[in-house]
Amino acid sequence: MKQSNTRLNITNALTLFVIMFIFLLMVGFEINIFISLLLSIAIGVLMLNLLTKTVSGHTKERLPRLSKEKEEFYSSKGLSREDIDYFRRTMFQAQQQIVSIEQHMQKSGKLRAIENRNNTLALSKELFKDITHEPNRLHDVDKFLYVHLPSLADLSEKYLEIEGHKAKSKTTYDILEKAALTIDKMCEQIAEDYVKFKADDIQDMSVEVELAKRTLNHKQSDTQDFDSSI
Repeated sequence: MKQSNTRLNITNALTLFVIMFIFLLMVGFEINIFISLLLSIAIGVLMLNLLTKTVSGHTKERLPRLSKEKEEFYSSKGLSREDIDYFRRTMFQAQQQIVSIEQHMQKSGKLRAIENRNNTLALSKELFKDITHEPNRLHDVDKFLYVHLPSLADLSEKYLEIEGHKAKSKTTYDILEKAALTIDKMCEQIAEDYVKFKADDIQDMSVEVELAKRTLNHKQSDTQDFDSSI
């Protein structure tokens, strides 16, 4: 979270520098001071918006407005205002990635079979909900949020793209097979993420993972919505 604040401060400082530079440059070319100021500010605001989207991992959807109740809940968990903003943006990005994964899985019989075997969507949604209830444990799920989810969303999208090719060579089928194995492994890792978050003392990881895959009803993932009040 502190890393996110540092990036934000650097972004703001860089934007201010650009505004001043453009303003002085325009004045140097003897452009009206008022017009120079307006143009430099406009360019700075545009630049700030673009950089903020990159730094914050902004997605196509807009981050929901923070309710008073949620703000009080996060504060009770020891989160500062900066921590709350970072947590909500992180979880919102994860939410969008799970939605993308669900859409990808539904478009391919092979991916759908992998998802059914691992119960990935139900586990991901359940873990997402658990994290929103314990925001102070964000560091416990760093691999789930920053590695496994984005990797699965990206690779499943690429799998669909390659699978959609009308003409496929042996090399193409080999790539698809390797990609499917990797996706299967990622789904297994997400099941492990779920088990690790839920249990403090895991006696047998393999047994617990298999149990987790069978505990949550697959049909639950078809109708389960995310808690949008992050």
